[in-house]
Amino acid sequence: MRCFCVIFEVMRKALKYITHMKRLPILLLLLLTGVFLAFRSLGTSGENPPGEYEKVLKNVGMMLMEGHYSPKAIDDKFSKKIFFKYFEELDPAKNIFLQSDIQSLNKFETHIDDEIKGAPVEFFLAAGKTFNSRMEEASALYKEILSKPFDFTKDEMVTLDADKLDFPATPEERMESWRKRLKYLTLERYSDLIDIREKNKGKEDFVVKTDEELEKDAREKVEKIMDRTFDRYRNKFDDEEKFTVFVNTITKSMDPHTDFFPPVDKRYFDEQMSGRFFGIGASLVYDDGKIKINTLLSGSPAWKSGEIQPGDVILKVAQGKDEPVDLTGYEVEDAVKIIRGKKGTEVNLTLKKQDGSVKTVSIIRDEIVQDETFARSAIVKNTNSKIGYIYLSEFYADFDRPNGARCAVDVANEIKKLKTENVDGIILDLRNNGGGSLYDVVQMAGLFIEKGPIVQVKDRDGKPSILEDRDRTVLYDGPLAVMVNEFSASASEIFAAAIQDYNRGVVIGSTTTYGKGTVQRNIGLDPSNGFLTANSDIGTIKLTLQKFYRINGGSTQLRGVSSDIVLPDNYEYLKFREKDDPDALPWDEITKAPYATWQPGYDLNNIKKLSEERVENNVAFKLIKENTEWLAKQNEKDYSLKLDTYREEQKKISATIRQIENLKKLNQSLDVSALPQDADRFAADKGKQERFENWIKSLKKDIYLDQAAKTLTDMINQRNIAMGKGNTELKKSF
Repeated sequence: MRCFCVIFEVMRKALKYITHMKRLPILLLLLLTGVFLAFRSLGTSGENPPGEYEKVLKNVGMMLMEGHYSPKAIDDKFSKKIFFKYFEELDPAKNIFLQSDIQSLNKFETHIDDEIKGAPVEFFLAAGKTFNSRMEEASALYKEILSKPFDFTKDEMVTLDADKLDFPATPEERMESWRKRLKYLTLERYSDLIDIREKNKGKEDFVVKTDEELEKDAREKVEKIMDRTFDRYRNKFDDEEKFTVFVNTITKSMDPHTDFFPPVDKRYFDEQMSGRFFGIGASLVYDDGKIKINTLLSGSPAWKSGEIQPGDVILKVAQGKDEPVDLTGYEVEDAVKIIRGKKGTEVNLTLKKQDGSVKTVSIIRDEIVQDETFARSAIVKNTNSKIGYIYLSEFYADFDRPNGARCAVDVANEIKKLKTENVDGIILDLRNNGGGSLYDVVQMAGLFIEKGPIVQVKDRDGKPSILEDRDRTVLYDGPLAVMVNEFSASASEIFAAAIQDYNRGVVIGSTTTYGKGTVQRNIGLDPSNGFLTANSDIGTIKLTLQKFYRINGGSTQLRGVSSDIVLPDNYEYLKFREKDDPDALPWDEITKAPYATWQPGYDLNNIKKLSEERVENNVAFKLIKENTEWLAKQNEKDYSLKLDTYREEQKKISATIRQIENLKKLNQSLDVSALPQDADRFAADKGKQERFENWIKSLKKDIYLDQAAKTLTDMINQRNIAMGKGNTELKKSF
């Protein structure tokens, strides 16, 4: 009876959670009920796993098998894949482990699947122990190699692409691998120092150093980088972190977006999604091996203390009366995670002040709102039209607060402000927007259409469900353009696809977006707290449960969304899209949903033709395309370790990169301005206000925004002509 009550309580919490959040389709309940029943069996069929590692791994394995959209069989074949992949995750440059290390641990090659199913967790501990030993050997190697000058007149090459390398067979091969890699790192800095010397020769107080002195300085710079790396290995990369890497090696082998989060990482993820956190209100920066206070947020706990100033070095962090954690080897993100915490709790920072004194400052955490990440807008003017511009960096949503920030609400408010400015059209910029809340993207698309389906969602067993905009009102019915690029993913792709399928607007940008067409849910791994609770004390799995599909039936998975108007950019040939990941799920399609297309008042083919003519006649876009193709080829080759050859190659590469960056900036600035009510949007914080003003300045030089504005102007002109001819149906639509 007791076991039944526990399961009943879990189900009660699940139903309450689903009803409250309104973001998990009811059809998933059947799937997750199966997961609960499986875990009920887990809790009654034998003894519980003996340790936390076993508990976490077995729960993760069960979630993958019972809940993942397209689970791979967890068998010996899967085990072998994880075995080799984990070594590469621990040692991505393949210069710490020897091949003999992998061979010595091959007894685990077909055992990892057993560990996932409940056997004692041993492999990652054994691999981690070997890593620690070899890491100390590598530490001695880099010290020895960097103690002697390099000969940059010798004609030799280095391979930096780890996919082309194998783990070294002998200590001598490993030594040679380190020598070439360190020589290349030194060569980079040595060449830079030569450039600085040439640029500053003859300047007062500039000390001209010899080639030998510059070479030594370059080696010392590389040694500092290596010291930092190995400090992190010793002080931060403990068994807990290695276990996290191990579990994620397993989850990401199912698909690239299924992740395991320890509690602190899950909290950080939620903070990024919600746009708010509890902390001290200071931004950090890594500088010369130290983590420093960069800026203070006006009115924040750090600012109010009067004891913290930009430039202070953070040496240690303690939670209340706990022992302080030394930040040696920590990255900025690591430090941020432990400085943040729960509201009202105490955090103690040991600071080295700029006068050299050391001081411990106690601060009580308070709420910090990251309002700079929220939607913002501007006005773009030209001789023929007045265009509203909205920038959205992510589909954020604060699910834990009824009145928390929601991107759909914020975008609606920006549209209202733009309408009061009587704009002729709106550009929504989703470039670099990696996605976020599925619920909010549906609500946001509904701002631009009368009503209807926005996206189709399907789990591994059920029929597709359709997520619809049920609100018949249209907040904005004028000309619309959506800007995207290769980093526009997930929710961004849903929005762009819906606008495209409805013929509601024009998608402008890269050939295709990222190509992430899967849906994840956060599920806590502790069954005693309920598996539909997103957090637990032993961690959370972000599990791929569904795929989403356009209302035209096609998936955005792998293929992304193809732009109506294609603009050449410098990311086109870089291999980072979903299709470039071997573990990505495949593309497929389902039945089209019923929907009625919009009557836009313009001829899309004619709009495309006008844009193509502009791009073809634009020297900047032509050179961007040519230069990007050339740079992509440079990434695939080996690199020279001979100074003259290296400098000649780098001269061409640097010149090409500089040219691309310059080409992306307009010669003649756009007329871009903040809305009157937003001009002093961040007046209470000088740093934020400066960043906002710099954002406006950057828009004025944006060649892609310029093309989007020109395209939208074409749409506006054609619509006006059509309406001028008395097209009553068109007038009704707009």
